[in-house]
Amino acid sequence: MSAAPFLSTLWMTTVFAVGAFVMRGAGCTINDLLDRNLDNQVARTCERPITSGRVSVKQALWFLAAQLAVGCGVLLCLPLDCFLLGASSLLLVGTYPLFKRFTHYPQIVLSACFNWGALLGFPAMGVWAWPAMIPLYLSGFFWCMHYDTIYAHQDKKFDVKAGIGSTALAWGTHSKKVFTGLTVAQMGCYTLSGFLAGMGPGFYLGALAGGYRLFKMIKDVDLDDPANCWYWFKNNINTGHVFFLGIFVDYLLRLFGFL
Repeated sequence: MSAAPFLSTLWMTTVFAVGAFVMRGAGCTINDLLDRNLDNQVARTCERPITSGRVSVKQALWFLAAQLAVGCGVLLCLPLDCFLLGASSLLLVGTYPLFKRFTHYPQIVLSACFNWGALLGFPAMGVWAWPAMIPLYLSGFFWCMHYDTIYAHQDKKFDVKAGIGSTALAWGTHSKKVFTGLTVAQMGCYTLSGFLAGMGPGFYLGALAGGYRLFKMIKDVDLDDPANCWYWFKNNINTGHVFFLGIFVDYLLRLFGFL
């Protein structure tokens, strides 16, 4: 697979960065609106702007409308068929906060929602490569299930009292075994996607380093220490940087004719 022109890649990367920031923010706004009578029962979330009363529901709705308007503008920068695929994620964005009320698996809906952009990258550049797109999406899905369950372990004692469900409560002391399975699945799908997309050595080195970081996290995280869970949850940002660096090195090698 040949490298896309630099300016086209830079433009689309910028569009996706803005879109991810705005739509994840919109998801957080929806979550805080729907959970305003639950967040005040959890020590970590009781000072969030809406539940604490610093931001009114009306103000939050106006802010959400602005976020969705910007998100719509981002989608309009994409080809029409890609626009329709992107817009279809709005149902998940709007409903995932509700699932914690009647299931222990809201992380499934969250993971399905948060990784939707993995399905849009190829078609945004004019390539519908489903064999590479689907395992890439699944890789992100398994990763999100992993790190968001670590996030949920912070609040498990409060969640029990508030009647909120999560995979942290469902998996309990078996969480690390499940994390291992999720990470094996994640890295298998990620590697398969790279192979089908014709990626080179930079990609695989990044995958190797990123996979090492994930397994180290499983070993070191203390799921009964909220502060430690928060540390390792945030550490996934740096793991994402490692994956990105591998892809970027591969792109540069291809752009300058070394691959």
